[in-house]
Amino acid sequence: YQRRVHGDAVDGVDKSYHSSVMMTLEEEIENEISAMRSGLPITYKQGKAHLQSPAAARQQKGPQTNDGRAMVFKSDGSKQEALVITPKSLPISRGPQPNFSVLQKAANEARGLSMDAVHKCSSGHLGLPLGCAEIGAILFGQELRYNPMEPKWINRDRFVLSAGHGSMFLYGWLHLSGYKVSLDDVKNFRVFGSITPGHPEFHETPGVEATTGPLGQGISNAVGYALSQKMAAQRWNTPTHQIFKNNIFCLCGDGCMQEGIAMEAVSFAAHQKLDNLILIYDSNEVTLDAMADASQSEDTGKRFEAIGWSVTTIDGHNMAAIWNVLKEARNSTGKPQLIIAKTLIGKGIPEVAGTQKAHGEAGTKFVAAAKANLGLPETSFYVSDETRAYFRDHSSKQQASYSSWLDIYEAWRRANPALATDLDIALKGGGPDDLLDSIPQFPVDAKIATRKAGGDVIQAVANKVPHLITGSADLFGSTLNYIASSKDFTPSSLNGRNIRFGIREHGMCGIMNGIAYDGFFRPSGATFLVFADYCRASIRVAALSHLPCLYIFTHDSAGVGEDGPTHQPVETVTSLRVIPNLDVIRPADPEETAGAYAAAILRTDGPTLFSLSRQATRNLSEIPSNIRRQGVFFGAYIAIKETSSLKCIIMATGTEVAIAITAAKELGPNVRVVSVPSMFRFDKQSQSYQNEILPKSCLGRVAIEAGVSGLWWKYVGLNGKVIGIDRFGLSAPGDKVLTSLGINAQSVIDAARQFL
Repeated sequence: YQRRVHGDAVDGVDKSYHSSVMMTLEEEIENEISAMRSGLPITYKQGKAHLQSPAAARQQKGPQTNDGRAMVFKSDGSKQEALVITPKSLPISRGPQPNFSVLQKAANEARGLSMDAVHKCSSGHLGLPLGCAEIGAILFGQELRYNPMEPKWINRDRFVLSAGHGSMFLYGWLHLSGYKVSLDDVKNFRVFGSITPGHPEFHETPGVEATTGPLGQGISNAVGYALSQKMAAQRWNTPTHQIFKNNIFCLCGDGCMQEGIAMEAVSFAAHQKLDNLILIYDSNEVTLDAMADASQSEDTGKRFEAIGWSVTTIDGHNMAAIWNVLKEARNSTGKPQLIIAKTLIGKGIPEVAGTQKAHGEAGTKFVAAAKANLGLPETSFYVSDETRAYFRDHSSKQQASYSSWLDIYEAWRRANPALATDLDIALKGGGPDDLLDSIPQFPVDAKIATRKAGGDVIQAVANKVPHLITGSADLFGSTLNYIASSKDFTPSSLNGRNIRFGIREHGMCGIMNGIAYDGFFRPSGATFLVFADYCRASIRVAALSHLPCLYIFTHDSAGVGEDGPTHQPVETVTSLRVIPNLDVIRPADPEETAGAYAAAILRTDGPTLFSLSRQATRNLSEIPSNIRRQGVFFGAYIAIKETSSLKCIIMATGTEVAIAITAAKELGPNVRVVSVPSMFRFDKQSQSYQNEILPKSCLGRVAIEAGVSGLWWKYVGLNGKVIGIDRFGLSAPGDKVLTSLGINAQSVIDAARQFL
């Protein structure tokens, strides 16, 4: 303090301050400590400490010390001077400090692994793995709690790389940390059949917690993980045994921050006070096309503070600062944590560092010189014995911590057998074999919308599947999926099974994916079907990642009526059916709705989407209820069988099945009606079953659906007829809209007569 006020030299740099400096010692020390904790360069102007970004510090002019820790500059036309200091060692946190020297060596060797992997395959992204190497070293070499021998340890810290294009960052650190990601796997980056694909994929690589690449998805997934762990701790922890106590870490970049899904998710996280969530923002001031200031100008920290996050800014290359802030973030109460890490993209390759050229593989031509400058040998994929020894020792410590936790876990199981059984059931997934039988049958004369039937069915299912949770994008009153026996999930009610996502459809589905990745709870979420396009990217990732999410989407056709074509999803069901591994079920009546729920819950290898009606439909009681329920499992079944020689098959789905049955009664005994609630399931049946339902000998085929006709041609053939809506809808009462667009029995009769 005396040096700064009275102008003595610091680190050999002579300086003096404005003679009218007026600041108390206490204020100065408080600002100084705050700055030192961040690790950012400190600018002193008129005695006040200010934080600078590394980019701003680099732009300052004036003499610089040999170690780069201090510089002096003068403002134009003034006599005041300022000093910029970047402390190398920040002994703020109590307790033994990490071995920063070895971790820095590991960081540089991780840079080398990324350089060599991207160079070898001539594709990939170098910017983040190089720019965030120090962050990776502190995370995987010091702060994360994990056991590479038990990558699914239920009390591990979860790390999600939202900026999935930087996948070599994750693969390199998983390899060094002892996960079953070998050096050969690293060498086979982006090679056919390897476990190190271009972007991280869940189920493919040990230690990968989420499929990322579409920017922003990982942030929403991390929010889902944080919510899941809050619920798990509330459900299974006891005062004596805390088996869930961990944090969720997520690393993202400018691209993630600009995506709408990320902002939806972080707003939700703040509202729910998910203080177990730590988001690290790799703020390198660069996007793929240009410097970030070409497309953004907001103050991200202030934005997050306004939302309700706790925000800290640090130098992302200062290991002590990274370590300090991560330790403090673990102790957060009431707010999720944003750590803005100011980094240099592509650090280590001067020719591209700090520019958009660091995105992609442009820097690979300079790899040899870059490795030499980092002190790395010419040997490709080099890892020193010292780094190997450090991580072996660190792995041993992690496994010892795991063993200590295991003692607590076993004691918890002995003391709480009912809770232990409940946890086992949750981790197994699926539902009981008698689930379908537990759903009460509907009155034979019921006439209700399938959304209303779904609202009744979910109550019975929730009683049999206690780990089913549900949510809605501000539409519980319309989607009718609220679990009546439970309550809202809130910060003061973490065991609530009903989640109010707000008007955040995309965020909802991304958060659901995070819950599903974690594997304890079965997430379902609801909105109007027409808004599926807001959710589509997250639904696609769920299908790719084999996540058993359940989408309860209602108001499924032009039958919506007066709301008009903006809310009549004529093309939406077909567009969803073409997503691989997504089961789209459009039930015909209440009993098929019961079958849909049972089929979806018992499926564990991918997501299921319900397309449910707004308008009422009658219970198809001329078909035995067990046939309708079980028929959903097969995707298609014979609803009405011909009583004479088969000449025409009428196929239908959803509420149009009732129309098909009415037409068949008029057409006579040579007509069969086939209900097709799920094309996905029917296409997976054996050829013999498909031929049984749709005999090849019968070429007279008609299909009807209140939507675009495209996919039905694979069933009706070139000689068949499809009655659909290949245009946008109309604003009028639903029955009038459907009739005017040809979705009625007479249209089916007219199309089928030519085959009789």
